[in-house]
Amino acid sequence: MAHVWKLGEETIETHSGAKISWENERFFKVFFQGKTFFGEVESSDTEQNTMRVKINHRSFEVKRETPIHVLLKSMGLDKVAPIKLDVLQAPMPGKVLALNVSVGEEVEIGKSLLTLEAMKMENVIKAEGIGKVKSIEVKTGNTVDKGAVLIRFE
Repeated sequence: MAHVWKLGEETIETHSGAKISWENERFFKVFFQGKTFFGEVESSDTEQNTMRVKINHRSFEVKRETPIHVLLKSMGLDKVAPIKLDVLQAPMPGKVLALNVSVGEEVEIGKSLLTLEAMKMENVIKAEGIGKVKSIEVKTGNTVDKGAVLIRFE
């Protein structure tokens, strides 16, 4: 019986050849192609079928794909739809130090939108979804309250 695993972004299908010897519920050894690898389970999530393991001092995120995961992937249902942005509101009161986008610009998840100074700390506010900048409601140097609309998106 084959097992399908995701090791980072790489998919690995195992049929045989690798053997695991458990020392206890946390430490194990992997015997593969004549070599011994020492492993440790750093964390596990049985709901998501994932484990964070350290093998020979390198950490890996390992995910076991069950038959239902393979089916959902083949149907294209394994992708999470990105959030469509509407407005960006100030997460805290502060002073706008920099605007990193302009009207008409397309933004992706993680794109730096602006820098907001609050309590002497600079906070880079990043996009949590996708969208096109419709209008920028503030200027560099403006002081804003928590919840104030900073940027509107189409």
